[in-house]
This record gives sequence, C-alpha cells and structure tokens, in this order.
Amino acid sequence: MTAYYSPRLLLLFLFQRVRVFARFSIHPSCFRYQSIGKPARGCHTAQAPRWSRDARDMQPSEIFVGSIDQGTTSTRFLIFNREGEPVASHQVEFPQIYPNPGWHEHNPLDLVSSVETCVEEAVKQFESSGYSRNDIKALGITNQRETTVVWDYETGEPLCNAIVWADTRSQAIVNELKEKPGASRLQHICGLPLSTYSSSSKLLWMLANVPRVKDAYERGALAFGTVDTWLVYRLNGGHRANVFVTDPTNASRTMFMNLETLEYDNSLLDFFDIRGRVHLPKIVPSSDRKAYGVLSGGILAGVPIMGCLGDQSSALVGQKGFSPGMAKNTYGTGCFLLYNVGDRPVISNHGLLATVAYHFDGKPVYALEGSIAVAGSGVKFLQNNLEFFKESKEVNDLARTVEDSGGCVFVTAFSGLFAPYWIDDAKGTIFGITQYTKKGHIARATLEATCFQTKAILDAMEKDSGHGLSELAVDGGMSNSDLAMQIQADLISIPVYRPKMRETTALGAAIAAGLAVGLWRNFAELRDINRAGGAVFEPRVSCQQSAESFALWEKAVNMSKGWVRNTAPPLVQETKKDAPVPVQQSTTTQMVPVKVNANILPVKSPLISVSSDLDDADEEYLYLELRRVEILQRLKKLNKLKATLLSNSDLFD
Repeated sequence: MTAYYSPRLLLLFLFQRVRVFARFSIHPSCFRYQSIGKPARGCHTAQAPRWSRDARDMQPSEIFVGSIDQGTTSTRFLIFNREGEPVASHQVEFPQIYPNPGWHEHNPLDLVSSVETCVEEAVKQFESSGYSRNDIKALGITNQRETTVVWDYETGEPLCNAIVWADTRSQAIVNELKEKPGASRLQHICGLPLSTYSSSSKLLWMLANVPRVKDAYERGALAFGTVDTWLVYRLNGGHRANVFVTDPTNASRTMFMNLETLEYDNSLLDFFDIRGRVHLPKIVPSSDRKAYGVLSGGILAGVPIMGCLGDQSSALVGQKGFSPGMAKNTYGTGCFLLYNVGDRPVISNHGLLATVAYHFDGKPVYALEGSIAVAGSGVKFLQNNLEFFKESKEVNDLARTVEDSGGCVFVTAFSGLFAPYWIDDAKGTIFGITQYTKKGHIARATLEATCFQTKAILDAMEKDSGHGLSELAVDGGMSNSDLAMQIQADLISIPVYRPKMRETTALGAAIAAGLAVGLWRNFAELRDINRAGGAVFEPRVSCQQSAESFALWEKAVNMSKGWVRNTAPPLVQETKKDAPVPVQQSTTTQMVPVKVNANILPVKSPLISVSSDLDDADEEYLYLELRRVEILQRLKKLNKLKATLLSNSDLFD
C-alpha cells in the first residue's frame, strides 16, 4: 500500500531535520578533532572517540555550567559546554596591597566585585553568540587557598583586608606556636606543618593586631573563612541568607580540620585557642546540589552554586586525576604538584603536605602536595637579570641552540629549596661552567632545574603513597614549552600529557558543579573531556641516562647548601618595647602595635636545651679566637702565594 502524507506533515518533517542539522553545525568538534600543531619530536597528539550524529542526538539538551576562578592577581569566569570547552569567558585584575615587605593583602570587597564583573561580561558574550543565559544551570567556584578573610557575623561586613596565602607577617607567631606542647602532633591530624602559609597563623595575627577583629572576637561575632566561604556568603546575599560553608579542599588548608573525619578537630581548635570563640563555616562536600545556595542578584540571579574546590585540587580534577597514582603539575612562577593517593590520607615522611583532593559522592579522595619555589621565575631571571632575551618564550629557541646543557647544572635556589629538600640556606648556584659554556647551556640548565625538582617530588610521592605514576598531566605557562616537557618526560621516564585547553583549574570547578547538576553522571563520562588535541611527550632516553643526570643534580643540590649561613653574630637593632610597626594604612585595615595577645597565645615555655659549659662571655671569646685563627691562616696563604709569584716572575718578563 502506498503511503500518502499531507503537505503539513511533510513540512513538519523537513523542519525537524533542519533543526537537527543546524544543531550540529554549531559544534564542529563533534565531527573532528584538530591537533595543537606539528607535534614536537618525541610527542604525539592525543585522540578521543568521535561522537556520531545519532549519538549526539541522544545526549541531553544543551546545558552549560559556569566556573568562577578567583586567583591571587585576577578573577575569571568561564562558561563550559558538555565537551568541556569554554564558550565564553572574561577576566579582570584587581588591586594588590603591599603595606610592608613580606605583607600581601586583598580588599575582600574587591574580590566580590571582580567576580560580579566577570560574570556580567562573560554572560553578555555568551548571549551575543546566540545562547541563552537560562541554559546556564549551575556554577562552580575555585579559589586561591589559605588566603584569610574575617567579617562581622552579625552585619556581614569585612573587618580588615584579607591576608594573602604568600604573606609572611605571622612568622613570629609561628615560631612561638612551634614551642607550644603538642605542636609536633599537628601534622598527623591536619596534614600540614606549622607555617605562615596556613590560615591559622593569619587569623591569630589578626586577633593580636587588628582592634576590630579583637572586638568582634570578644563579642562572639567574629566570622572566619577562606576565599571560597567569603564568595559564597556574599553571592548568596550576605548575612540575610547566611550561607556559611566551605569545602574540604579549602578547610584542609586552615589547620583546623581533621583529615580523617573532615570535621573541625577540638584538639586543633584548642591548640589555637579558638574553640567556641570564632564562627567557622560548615564543611560540606565539594559537589553538592543545595549546600552552596544560589546567586541572589546580578545577571544570573537564581542560578545555584553546586561546586567548590581550592585551586590546586581543582586543577587535579580538571586534569581528571581520579585514580590513585595520577598526578598533575602546574608550571607557573613556581610549581604545584598534586598526587592522588586514594581514599586514605597519607602523612609524608619525605617533606610533602597531605591534603584533600576532592570530596564528591562517597568517600573523600586525598592527595600529597609538593611545591617548587622557582620555575617560570627562573626564566624571568634569565630575561630580566641576565638579559639573555627580551621575551620569556625565547628561552626555548636559545636552549635549542645546544644539544644538552654541556655539563651545566643550575640549582635555582633563589630563596632556598622547597619540597622535598626544604633547604633554607641554599642559594642559586651554577655548577660545571667551562670555557665551552654558552648562553644556550645555561638556558637549558634553567629548564632542567624545574624538571629535576619535579622528579625529586614525584619520587618522594611514590615512596610515601606506594602508588606508581603512569602519566604526568601538566598545565601552566611553562608547560607551553615543548622542550621543557620533553626534558620532563625523559627525566621521569613516563609520558607527560599536556591538554589542548589549558584552563584546567576552571574546568575542575565546572566538573564539580556539572556532576551535581547532572551534566555528567560519573567519571567515566568525563574520561575524554578535554583530551582531544592534547600533546603526549614520550620518554626518549634510557632510564640509565635519566638516573645519571639526576645523580649529577643531587650532587649539585648538596653542594649548594650553606651559602647563607651566618659567620658572624647578626646585628640586632634595639627598638622601643611595643613600638608600632610602620604600615601603609588602607581603608579597611586597622593596625595596632605588634604584640601577641596573652589571651590568644600561651606563655612561652622554656626551651629544652643541651647543657653547655659555655656562657655568653666564653662564646664571645671563642668566636674571637676562631676569627683570629682564620685570619692568620689566610695571611699564611697570601704569603705563600706571594712567594710563588715572585719565584716565577721571570715568566712575565
């Protein structure tokens, strides 16, 4: 029987087919994947399975997630599609405040306004591309960690500037805390050693030095949070909604949270004397449909916040480091390595930090973390100090003018060495220079220095965790160097993977929100996200060659020790007791004399020391005698050299 169709049905059929075709024309990436360019020698381009049109038809309707990436110097907002591609973005920088050497502050209100600006502009760009803001179903947040914000719990107003993670003003407080009974047990509970980086010491400094903070503390109205907590609180409308939460990746950087329980630990709170006296945010999973509230205003008012991760954890998620033994390294000014160790925290025996990688459904996942002080800043040193080139990217061309480093080893210890060495008396040193050495050798040795330190950290991570590494995922500015990434693969003897889309930190927050909203249902669906077009650098030297190179590096590190040890007693400048520290006043920060409040820190207990028969006078005499002997020895050497020169004077005639 012949079927007959009315003109109306035929038109409807054709209209539906046109809509399907039009939808695919917007997404050419569904049909093909392009490489990042000509692969470097030793690397190849990663490929991912291609969606067929029929398969694409079966995917959910177009859903997007937004990602707030609040960093140390700038804020960004990116909108991602299901393929993990950013379809719109906006970035703004905000003021940095440096009242004194070693001090670094942010105005908390600047952080909020920068987020609001980025969201507004990115959504406008999104809509100008033909999309609707209604298609953005959830937001994720990733943020600079440890940076500390305090505000009045009753009014929601910040009490002073935020103290940034890199700020070192709390060193004196840290030194006192290290002498307190129980200090040695802290790292086994929270995963972190006492240092100026953690939020705890920054909070104690505020309590001891900022009157408004102390007043709120005494009234029981002091609210504490890291940047994620502050942003969520303000974006929800502040004290009216009072959404006061944090996620484990950020809470693990405060020294207040127990790594095992993911809850505040009373022994930690008692150690810092803040138990029951400071309002702390509730710790909730990193991906959650309701815990983080909704935007109260702006162009995306009503859109829920469903994900939150500290920046380094977010980069690990963005690199899809979901299995034990997977690791990522962010090559920026310095380097941050995160290594997935599974569902049990591992306390390092090799100078690494224990932290939370993420907490989605089920058990939390933990990580070991190691940092390198100098990476991209080493290249900047060649550019600005030695004037080897005008732009940082030229380091690659210069390093390629030689086949290898020519025996040169550059220990870039400009401020000591971080993990896993932790050598604070090392200085930047170059070994192996000969008359043959050229600029190219030093440039190559500079790149190798970062790669050697990365290998040292990865070796320590494998020893601590018991998990072998199969591939290192990389991002950050220095990862753009094909040469550096090839050197890295050669040294660690495993592949190095560099994604085509490098916004992995923002992608991690988008993944946290996307899993909660249902854009992706599980990790399996994320396997090929941002995989196509990336570069894989395969090792091309033997393990023996790699081991020999690394042994030379270790020898150089050992020889770089001790360059900043004092050989004479330091001059101590007497200051009037309780003299105020000169500071640059800001509109939101009030300062008082730097004096530790006795109610906040315990009385300093006497140090346990080895008995000695030397008093101060004896030590001074011994020091002078040693100096006298040293001077006499130098004079003898000079006299011997003088005699040698005189005996050979005929050579210069």
